[in-house]
Amino acid sequence: MTKELDKEKERLYNRIMRNDRQVNSCPGCGERVEVRELWCPECEISVRGRFPRCEFCGLPEEQLGFLRLFVSRRGNLREVERELGVSYPTVRARLDDLLQALGYPVSLVSAAEREERRREVLADLKAGKISAEEATRALRE
Repeated sequence: MTKELDKEKERLYNRIMRNDRQVNSCPGCGERVEVRELWCPECEISVRGRFPRCEFCGLPEEQLGFLRLFVSRRGNLREVERELGVSYPTVRARLDDLLQALGYPVSLVSAAEREERRREVLADLKAGKISAEEATRALRE
């Protein structure tokens, strides 16, 4: 019974702590820390060595929160937009920031430039300068 209670406490603790920020820098000198030990709470075995960090471990809490929301919404930017209560270009900009922080290439066109281009295309469509098909094609570029 005691072992089951201890396991339940451990699970609860892990669930609570799972969203806490990880220690990414040394509290003494501020340099990046390494993962040097892994510990199993079930059997209490420790493994020491040099272990690679996950690619998400160095992200600031704000970007981790965005990543969690993005994944929980299955990558649907419109749902992320509704959840955060921000504009679509803002969501795209946050995604671009996240991708850049993870080392992935991002579009050289900023969110503001994309929004300006979208407005121009819609203005041209409204003025009859381009067809709906041309507007759709331009918006997809």
